Amino acid sequence: MKRSSSGLQNRKVITGIYIFVLAYTVLQLVWWGILLHHQSKQIARYEQTELTHRVHELTQPAEFMVEMQRLHKEQQMRTFKYVGEGIIFLVLILAGAALVYRAVWKQMRLSQQQENFMMAVTHELKSPIAVAKLNLETLRRHQLDEEKRAKLLDTTIRETNRLDQLCDNILLASQFEHQKYQPFLEHLDFSRLLQSGVDELQSRTPSHPLTADILPDVWLNADKFMMHLMLNNLVENAVKYAPKGSPIRVRLYERDKTLKLEISDEGQGIPLGERSKIFMKFYRIGNENTRKSKGSGLGLYLTKKIVEQHGGSITVRDNVPQGTCFEITWNDYSLQSA
Repeated sequence: MKRSSSGLQNRKVITGIYIFVLAYTVLQLVWWGILLHHQSKQIARYEQTELTHRVHELTQPAEFMVEMQRLHKEQQMRTFKYVGEGIIFLVLILAGAALVYRAVWKQMRLSQQQENFMMAVTHELKSPIAVAKLNLETLRRHQLDEEKRAKLLDTTIRETNRLDQLCDNILLASQFEHQKYQPFLEHLDFSRLLQSGVDELQSRTPSHPLTADILPDVWLNADKFMMHLMLNNLVENAVKYAPKGSPIRVRLYERDKTLKLEISDEGQGIPLGERSKIFMKFYRIGNENTRKSKGSGLGLYLTKKIVEQHGGSITVRDNVPQGTCFEITWNDYSLQSA
């Protein structure tokens, strides 16, 4: 909590200094414009006085009026020049300040997200390692009956699978960032892949019942590993934020020649203001120091990348009667089906 408050305080201080410098610069520009305007008026008065002193040199009265009009026009031109230059400088200053502020704020936000990621991933790495180590030491030091041994081994395998998936997420995120990952596309029985994935996830997440309503015989040209990862990330995201014992539903269906995959839960839902941010890399709702749910902030980011790489789109909406529903849509499903 202290680290988060310190980061927020630093951002407030930097923002305050930036606003002060910007305001000082604008005020200096305005003051410069006022001084130039006064200088222009003084020049005009001096020229008019000089013209009045030599009025006897003019052969005709009309020449005096012509000279006065010329001086007045020159003063107007100087004023127009100063105002125009001032407006141009002001626009350039404000535009530059906006660009700099946006870049700095984006860098600060990225730095905060990376800090949150490091805190989260440290916990995510240490937790399964600690559980696996404790279980293995228990098996080595104690003679347990077969049922207890099987239970400890299942727990260890489950934690190492979670660790393996975290490593996959980190490596895949790095490859996506540098555009190095090329999917291995094959003609997949998508329905069977989803059903087997749900069965596997159910064995790993006994805290939530998983229900599957999957349209049979749906085939897609897709990367098998990435489809598994997409399903795992969405289901595990639902498990993190849904109350224990509440159902999680996986539904695959066709509507208006489009293929839709829905993963819904009965949790608290996602606020409207957060829905445009949850697919950002490292982003997680809430405070990293006080958050109880596990995660690295990469799951939904990778899910969106995977869906887009396979020609689909993903949206999030409210579930009925409560909770969150992630909906993936493939518009060109008719071209990919068997």
